[in-house]
Amino acid sequence: MRPESDACCPHAMREAAAVRQASGAQADDCAGLVAHLYVCQGLSTYRIGDLIGADRQRVRRLLARSGVAVKPRGAGRPRHRDDSQALLDDLMARLYVEWRWTSVQISALAGLSERSVRDRLRARGVRMRTRGRLNREDRLQLPAEPLRKWYVTAGLSAADTGRLLGVSRQIVLRAAHDAGLPVRMGGPQPRRGPTEIELIDALYADPMVAHSLARHGIPGQPAGGPIWQRFPVPFPVSPQLAEELYVQCGLAARHIELLTGQPAQTVLRLMKAHGIARRAAGGRAPFLRRWRAGD
Repeated sequence: MRPESDACCPHAMREAAAVRQASGAQADDCAGLVAHLYVCQGLSTYRIGDLIGADRQRVRRLLARSGVAVKPRGAGRPRHRDDSQALLDDLMARLYVEWRWTSVQISALAGLSERSVRDRLRARGVRMRTRGRLNREDRLQLPAEPLRKWYVTAGLSAADTGRLLGVSRQIVLRAAHDAGLPVRMGGPQPRRGPTEIELIDALYADPMVAHSLARHGIPGQPAGGPIWQRFPVPFPVSPQLAEELYVQCGLAARHIELLTGQPAQTVLRLMKAHGIARRAAGGRAPFLRRWRAGD
């Protein structure tokens, strides 16, 4: 049964004839039907092409012949959604946030494309996790208070603090940097210069680093909290920025992660793909030597 709105449709009178033409004639003879399906029924050019047996470019030409303006890709058109879709959105949000399902798993359950799942989750205000097997959000995090109690106040080493908390030394140091706690520098006692570093503050205070970040339009994000909270969406790192920070400023890949939110391994893969030579393993990054010397 034809909707009531079709009674006033400017294409409705030509629709029946166009359907008959489409069954035995060329697709170019059914411009009226194409206009009706696009304007009145709200079908996409892809869907119309499937119905009349034509490619998308021919559908666009037929619409232009009928004087119908085609909206740019991604603009979409208003579509009615029944209230049951809200229940599906609630379920998808719970699966994604509470049960940690991936968008691929949710799309298989809901019968939607992965892109549709992610778009609908974003529309509900769900913050999307970074892609990949090892998400930044899935890193083991330590609360700041135990770190402050054992590592800062009691003066235990990172290894001893890790044994008390059941984690590795590297996780203790990473969590201390994320929380903005002063981290002791290993190695022999320097003849001059500080022995502790609040790394994120020191990075932003370095003139060379500050100049590079400002030149590439990357604002500062103060210390406090894990990396995915400081950078819900990582800043893009171009090969030029990676080379500036790594080669000219003397940062390590971990330092670049603290300034942009991009995982250190992603930065290293970018450098390798663009022929940026890495420093030999071991020793401190030039930035740390410069910072300790006070240059």
